[in-house]
Amino acid sequence: MDLEAIQGVGAKTADRLRQLDDAERALEDGDVAALARAPGITEGTAARIARNAIRERHGDTEDFLRTDRARELYREALALVQERAVTDYAKKRVETFYPSASATRIAEVQTFVADARDHDPTPEVREALGDIEPLVAPRDLRVRDRCVATGDAERFARAESAFPEVSVELVEDSRDIAELARGYSTVVVLDERFAGLDIDGDVRVLPDAFDRVDEVVPERLLRFFADNRSRLDAAATVHERAGLDAPCDLDAMRDGLDRLTDDGTVKGDADLHRLRDAVDDLDVAVSTAESVANDRLREAIQSQDVTIEGADLLSLVEQGARVDSLLETELADEFDAAIDAARDHLSDALAVPDYDDLVEQAFVEDPTFPVEHQEEAVNRLRRELQAARDRRAAKLKAALAADLADLRDPAGTLVRAALDLDVELAVARYAADFDCTVPEFVERDGDGIGAGILMQGGRSPLLDVDFEAVDPVDYGVEGVALLSGVNSGGKTSTIDLVGLVVVLAQMGLPVPAERVELQRFDALHYQAKSQGTLDAGAFEATLREFGDLVDGPGARLVLVDELESITEPGASARIIAGILESLHEQRATAVFVSHLAGEIRDATGFDVQVDGIEAVGLVDGELQVNRSPVKGRLARSTPELIVEKLADDAGDGDGFYRRLLAKFAD
Repeated sequence: MDLEAIQGVGAKTADRLRQLDDAERALEDGDVAALARAPGITEGTAARIARNAIRERHGDTEDFLRTDRARELYREALALVQERAVTDYAKKRVETFYPSASATRIAEVQTFVADARDHDPTPEVREALGDIEPLVAPRDLRVRDRCVATGDAERFARAESAFPEVSVELVEDSRDIAELARGYSTVVVLDERFAGLDIDGDVRVLPDAFDRVDEVVPERLLRFFADNRSRLDAAATVHERAGLDAPCDLDAMRDGLDRLTDDGTVKGDADLHRLRDAVDDLDVAVSTAESVANDRLREAIQSQDVTIEGADLLSLVEQGARVDSLLETELADEFDAAIDAARDHLSDALAVPDYDDLVEQAFVEDPTFPVEHQEEAVNRLRRELQAARDRRAAKLKAALAADLADLRDPAGTLVRAALDLDVELAVARYAADFDCTVPEFVERDGDGIGAGILMQGGRSPLLDVDFEAVDPVDYGVEGVALLSGVNSGGKTSTIDLVGLVVVLAQMGLPVPAERVELQRFDALHYQAKSQGTLDAGAFEATLREFGDLVDGPGARLVLVDELESITEPGASARIIAGILESLHEQRATAVFVSHLAGEIRDATGFDVQVDGIEAVGLVDGELQVNRSPVKGRLARSTPELIVEKLADDAGDGDGFYRRLLAKFAD
């Protein structure tokens, strides 16, 4: 895949994406979490890259949303689904859905939605999803008891990249390797020419080490599982509660996790614990053993019946007088017993019987007082214990890593499936909460006539009332139409609903209506209501926008809300009439909301459709409205309804209110 062919992906971003294990799969699946693991790429950027990759795959070269209000509707449509997601991942993943003019993309999402609606978003599943997060890669991992060695400069550079957790050393001959073996518990040699070396220490010649990363650095895999323990456990719970087929044996995975500590080491091995304790306790144990020996000798000396009083003898000894011969002749047995006591204490304290020979060497049998340990022997014991500890730890890590290695990829699949389930459940909840149906796309005939949009029982989830209280709307338009109606009758909310339904449908999502048929539009232009009359410059800019709109190709849906407010009413009617004529010639689908529908109709050079949201009367001062526009009818205004009510209340056959009402019929 040519990464730089994706919109918004330059050379630097492409290089970052190539550092991922499988960037192509992540882009294909819209895996925002995987893309966000690339260095310097946030989840927001990852969502945008994934969306643009999908656009590239389906040939969506043009932006469907052409105006600020159209883009705002899209954000509101996204929010309807995002608000029903549990995880941050799902909320970002939803952003890969976008309104498309591509039939293949729409069909792709519709297939996803059909599968999503088969899931039941139970509270138990949603609770488990609350603990789900994307997997994280181990960071700042350092392994100090091991090194990788090679005599080849090119292999050296490759090893530094492949094994960043360990030291990589450049060697010339076997003497360099032997020197490394004295400083490291394990040396992994990459060059086959060193095979068969007889060197003290744990030296392994692995020419294929680059294919055996988990064997060379098992800590990487173990830290991965340790760092992601809660995520994996939550993903397993999601699969169990949702009845999903897991990609691996969940019991085996949990057993492996139970054998890990939080820092990625292996727990529960008695031999390793003894060796660790022995290394940690060595200095204290040696010091205590010295005290044991010296206390016994002190008692023996004090109790001796010799010419010099015991107390005086003790004073001389403590002042440094040489008493080797005295100890040999008079206290030989006592000295041997003291040394044996020191050795026994040290052996018992360390509890590593395999190293008792080295323990004995820590205290020699040469008579001296006070008794002191042999520093060189203790250091040798320390080195041997440390090496044994590290070898045992490495062996356990390698064994556990071997058990977990086959679970690495399934673990990623397990978490991705749980995260994607959250996306599916969010879509399912959205569809259920708003009584959504799958829209049907129909094609125009060969002359580009027909289609448009037909909606039955549509209800807007964007209104500031409970969805169940929203009045359903039936409306359809083929070609160009004017929408009239009383103030606060629902004209703006109607075209908002039309725009929202089209955006959702072309995202591939179900729509909040009982039935919807529509053509597949190439673009949505939605001109929102302007705030007051525009100055000359702004008015000119607005006309330029419409000039570009009517000159452009493609099947477009154009929604315009009270364009007449941009300038004087008389001029507005003529300008809107001219725009409608151009859109009519292009066979565009358009709905213009206007209080000047009658004047615009009179100024238009074709039989423009005028629809009306009709008020059915006033009750206690409140306007009663039929929210579904009536085809081919110019709606009466609020002032006309009020005058009519006054005339009816007055009952004055040809009085003042009747004369006013007659003006509306002129």
